[in-house]
This record gives sequence, structure tokens and C-alpha cells, in this order.
Amino acid sequence: MSLPPDQPTLKKIIGAMLFAAKKPMTAADLKKIFVQTAEEEEEQLCRQFAKIKETEICAALEQIKVDLIQMAAGIHLAEVAGGFRLQTDPEGGPWLRRLLNSGKPSRLSKPALESLAIIAYRQPVTRAEIESVRGVNVDNIVRHLLECQLIKIAGRSNLPGHPLLYGTTQLFLEHFGLQDINHLPGIEQLRRKEAERIKAHTEQAAQENAGDADVDDEEDDDGDDEDDEDEQDIPEQKTAGRETETQAPEPQKAADEPAAQDNTP
Repeated sequence: MSLPPDQPTLKKIIGAMLFAAKKPMTAADLKKIFVQTAEEEEEQLCRQFAKIKETEICAALEQIKVDLIQMAAGIHLAEVAGGFRLQTDPEGGPWLRRLLNSGKPSRLSKPALESLAIIAYRQPVTRAEIESVRGVNVDNIVRHLLECQLIKIAGRSNLPGHPLLYGTTQLFLEHFGLQDINHLPGIEQLRRKEAERIKAHTEQAAQENAGDADVDDEEDDDGDDEDDEDEQDIPEQKTAGRETETQAPEPQKAADEPAAQDNTP
């Protein structure tokens, strides 16, 4: 978009908005501001900027980043938490702390950092899962991380009792200079190891279930053989019983013959 020489450029307007913004801004956020400004302002220039495309905004952001690097002015454009923001260079930290009278920077303890790392890499995660990894109670640490707004309650688990699930916040991404969770160092390797562990556990469970099924089949076969033997024995017993009943009348017949002879005169 061509503008008169005395009119502000897109790069200048975006730079001013980023300087005043209290949170990282995306290209869509900046585009929305241009549209809303055109609706409220009657100036023709505002209406012209309302037609700006997000691709042009992204190009302006990239140009601002390059200009700040070349200027070496102590600030740079960083892409964090899914958006862009202006921030000071780390080299000026000691003088900025003195200027702002902030003293030494607040630091998280080693146990707090370990718990935060577990939450970041395994989120959403329950308190019991954090404790199972660290081996100690983490009630106070979780409470402290919640107060620092580095973690948040992300819902409830389907486990018995429905314990709370914890995850990281946008402030966590801003504090550590991450664009999103996928930019955590080593997360891809951890995910691969986790997938391999789950796969191995699933295969082992399947083999155990198959082994239990084979044992059950063998027991069923043994039971069927015993039933067949019992069924074969039953007719023999019945046959023996019939033979006994058939032979039983013979003594009675022999006993009747003397009685017939006694009746002879």
C-alpha cells in the first residue's frame, strides 16, 4: 500500500503498538486492531490500513526484527507465547535491575524447577504423578507455582476421586521465552521414549493375556477329557448293574425246585 511521505508507515504503527502492548501480539490481533480503528475513526488513512492483509503485517514484523538487530539498540523483537513482543536484551540485565530498583531477580528453587519441568513435559498431570516422579510431597511447591501464575488448573482426571490436573500458563511461555510447549528442549526425544514405553507395555500386556488364554484353554481341554472318561465309565456301571439283576433270580429258581419235589406223594 502506497502512502504519502508524511504519513506513518505500517512498520511504524506496528512498532508503536508492540511497544505499548502488555502481552504478545499475533498478526491476527494487529489486524483486528486496524479493523476496529477504521470503524471508530473517520480518517481516510485509518480506513486504508483496515484493508491490510496478515501477510503484509507479518512482513512488517520481520522487517522490524531485522532493523532492531542491525541497530543494536538494546531491544529486540521476540516471538513468544504464540505472538510478538518487544523486550530488552539480556546483556542489559544488571543495569535494568538497578534502574527499576528490583534488586536480585527472583529465582525458583531447585525443587520448584524440577516440579515445574515435570508439569511442563507431562501436562496435564496430577499431583500424585508429580510426587511419584520426585518421591516427595509437592503440596507447597504446587501452591507456590500457582501463586506465581506459572501453572494453572487444567481440569480433572478420570481417575478415582477425579484429582486436579495441572498445566503451564501463557506466562510460563513468556517467562522462559518459548513460542509454545512444542519448543521445550528435548520434548521430541521425550515423546519418542514415552511412545516406545507405552508400546512395550502394551505388547507385554498382550503377551500376558495371550498366555493366560492358552492356560485357560489347556484347563478346559483337561476338563473335557475327564468328563469323557466319566461318561464312558457310567455305561459300564449300568451294564454291571443289569448283569447283577439278571443273575439274581437264578438262586430263587433253584430254591423253588425242592419245594416242587416235596409235594410229590
